[in-house]
Amino acid sequence: MPRSERSPLLLAGLLAAAGAAHFAVPRQFDAIVPKALPGSRRMWTYGSGIAELALAAGIASRRTRPVAAKAAAAFFVGVFPANVKMAVDWRHRPAPQRTAALARLPLQVPLVLWARGVARGGEGRS
Repeated sequence: MPRSERSPLLLAGLLAAAGAAHFAVPRQFDAIVPKALPGSRRMWTYGSGIAELALAAGIASRRTRPVAAKAAAAFFVGVFPANVKMAVDWRHRPAPQRTAALARLPLQVPLVLWARGVARGGEGRS
């Protein structure tokens, strides 16, 4: 399978795994939901998990891939505040955890670019 055909499936797999994790271990996701959001943290955890699973399904299908990949790019931008909250909350944790939380911040950029590339029908590069 050429790289350009694998890229959307890998992105869909990443989103599906992340979405499933929201249901398997919701507590860790509850902790990074910004307090300013209305409703319960668990509602946001499950809602974002559902969104990731829906995005994964949309990207896996060639017919819906362009729209779903654009939505995934927007989703990656939208969850950035949760990653910032995690980095701030974890600033006093042991170095490996602190490093992981900080590493998530710049990771959003390649995820957004990957999703945009998939939306364009490319290999995930923009």
